[in-house]
Amino acid sequence: MDEVEALLEELESGAVKLYALEQHTDPETAATVRRRFIESQADVDLGTVGSYTFPMADAAANIENAIGAVQVPVGVAGPFPLDGSVATGEYYLPLATTEGALVASINRGAAVIRSSGGATARIHSHGMTRAPAFVVDGVAEAEALRSWVTDPEQFERLKSAAEATTNHGELLDITPYVTGNTVYLRFEYDTKDAMGMNMATIATAAACKLIEAETTAEILSLSGNLETDKKPAAINALDGRGWTVTADVTIPEAEVKRQLGTTAEQVTTVNTKKNLLGSATAGSMGFNAHAANVIAASFLATGQDEAQVVEGAHVRTTVENRAGDLYAAVTVPSLEVGTVGGGTGLPTQREALSVTGLAGGGDPPGTNAAAFAELLAAGVLAGEVSLLSALATNELAAAHEQLGR
Repeated sequence: MDEVEALLEELESGAVKLYALEQHTDPETAATVRRRFIESQADVDLGTVGSYTFPMADAAANIENAIGAVQVPVGVAGPFPLDGSVATGEYYLPLATTEGALVASINRGAAVIRSSGGATARIHSHGMTRAPAFVVDGVAEAEALRSWVTDPEQFERLKSAAEATTNHGELLDITPYVTGNTVYLRFEYDTKDAMGMNMATIATAAACKLIEAETTAEILSLSGNLETDKKPAAINALDGRGWTVTADVTIPEAEVKRQLGTTAEQVTTVNTKKNLLGSATAGSMGFNAHAANVIAASFLATGQDEAQVVEGAHVRTTVENRAGDLYAAVTVPSLEVGTVGGGTGLPTQREALSVTGLAGGGDPPGTNAAAFAELLAAGVLAGEVSLLSALATNELAAAHEQLGR
């Protein structure tokens, strides 16, 4: 009996747990055994899920109970000529999606941006947050904790404790929020080229030990949801989380007519009625046409944390008619991306990220992630210009019909 069959018998008898297979064999064999077991239990064929190109050992830090991999088609849009605070030159943007016509739409926007001289992008701030919740006896102790944390001398002690856990992260600020006898402390870090959620969590845990030792506060939860991570939140839409970046372009009247088949006035009206008034009527925190489409597709392709597309959707799109020329801009207040760590190290994702020329750590640290954030903002801008124009000319349905989806 070979190793796979032997482990299958042990799984079926309960002698080995499904999650513990890697304790008995290598990651590749564990995935094969687990897949065979699930095939028999669910009466399915997982042959395609079991056909992948990277060593399963490379994914060991990214997945538990592995059975294989799901493939998502990857396309590319661009090039995007970009004048950024960090990103300068022309860039291609890889996009993984199952939504037909999406890459074509973004690519059309990229072509318009190219013919208009390129997009301009600027980083406004960068800070990854973690906000533990502390409980105190009452409001007097809450105020004492707030005062203690914001005292410059104590902040430096907390900064030293937090930064002792990381080679690259820097504690930038701690903002207290008091609700009754609960005090939320929103820690903010410069995480350089990493998205930095794990870095911020570990560093904050170290700082919290000092707070508990020096004050009357007791930590209730390392995450009090005031970060806010992977949920729509006004605090991220206003104050930002991750990278806060804007991108804009002015499209000459002739190009608006030639490539988009519309006018600046029509696009401006659609933006006002759809993205601004329509979003406000719905109570939306995002004032855009489909920014999440671009962000999600780029996240999947390049190994970002896909759930953080929630914060990425807090995009505000601005459009103006400038004497026939079309001015368009996007503000992306909470774009949580990195070029090192997490899923960016997986073989296929690293290849896709390498298409941008921004994979790995930057020199100086943080510049690759900053440039990637500016490129994504330009991609969002392209998507907004293209879709708003399609809506202005009532071409949206026709475009999907033409592309057969």
